Amino acid sequence: MDQIEQNLHQVKENIAAACRRSGRNPDEVRIVAVTKYVDLETTRRALDAGLTHIGESRAQEAVPKWEQLGDRGIWHFIGHLQSNKAKAVAGRFTYVHSLDRFSLAKELNRRSEAAGRPTRCFVQVNVSGEASKHGLDPVEVKEFVEQAAEFPYLQLEGLMTMAPFTEDPEEARPVFRRLKELQRELQQSGASGTALPHLSMGMSRDYQVAVEEGATFVRLGSVLVGEAYPKQR
Repeated sequence: MDQIEQNLHQVKENIAAACRRSGRNPDEVRIVAVTKYVDLETTRRALDAGLTHIGESRAQEAVPKWEQLGDRGIWHFIGHLQSNKAKAVAGRFTYVHSLDRFSLAKELNRRSEAAGRPTRCFVQVNVSGEASKHGLDPVEVKEFVEQAAEFPYLQLEGLMTMAPFTEDPEEARPVFRRLKELQRELQQSGASGTALPHLSMGMSRDYQVAVEEGATFVRLGSVLVGEAYPKQR
């Protein structure tokens, strides 16, 4: 068995256990294989192992991979997206996990319309308040969602956040819990015009906690496809 297949088997077992602890169905959780630091062949092996969702974060490196493998999976842009890169992403990436400002929403809508394909978006929220992280302040999200929902070529899927990097995954729990609470608040308000059904949260170190707190997409790199190859460490 290929190492990625073995890793995937273990990840699925861990997700199933987290779902049992929280009373969830494992089928609700989708695994995004983060291949941004690995080469084309490793990305191909991830697809061969049965992974469907592929996550990249640098347009200039992701597009060549997509040109080779784009017909084999569902592609997610998970990194900070500059507005001038929206053209490269629209029409190629089904999902964008980092919608965090109106100017990007406007440009991504325009480029998606030109590509003839709506883009499914997660609104990025900086729950932890770290200056080093992108994303909206939680108090800004409701107004932003109302504005972004007006763009016909943006399909708002839900919310995304990144927890602080810590050795103890439990320290991420309050961040994930707050994003779930924010999702409920938006859904109950009815003002967003969209159901916002999904939560993109949890990475290799803390994904089991994220699943316990309601994640429907987890973004997993090293635990699935291995560490970055040396030139990109």
